[in-house]
Amino acid sequence: MVDILDSPGEMPPGKIVAEIPHPGDTDSVDTNGVRAIAALSDPTRRAIFEALPQGPRSVADLAVAIGITSSAASQHLRVLREAHLVRMRRDGNRHLYSLDPRGLNDAREYLDKFWPSALAAHAAALREATGAGPAQPTRR
Repeated sequence: MVDILDSPGEMPPGKIVAEIPHPGDTDSVDTNGVRAIAALSDPTRRAIFEALPQGPRSVADLAVAIGITSSAASQHLRVLREAHLVRMRRDGNRHLYSLDPRGLNDAREYLDKFWPSALAAHAAALREATGAGPAQPTRR
């Protein structure tokens, strides 16, 4: 039996508990952002993802374009869907895949948290390379 809790609390003994992230919860954005980045770390999934900006494509079309079987393409597309990087819609008996902006947005939000410290590190390295030394506070 699985109990689903809306908020953290005491876990009932002997039961599996799943906590549902609330919308706007930064932990869920971090998790989704990491999931999107991890999904794109595989070269085949990245190639599938990069084949989609031109418009919706079928599994068979993607498989031929990437050089893999339809079964393998379907498995990679499932991972991309779970990461919210692609969407699927049915067109008769075909499944058409297109980009889903949610996964990219989650990845961007996750990486944006590191931008200020990356810029500061870059500025410090630049100062060190030019011999300017550490930044001095300005007096007014």
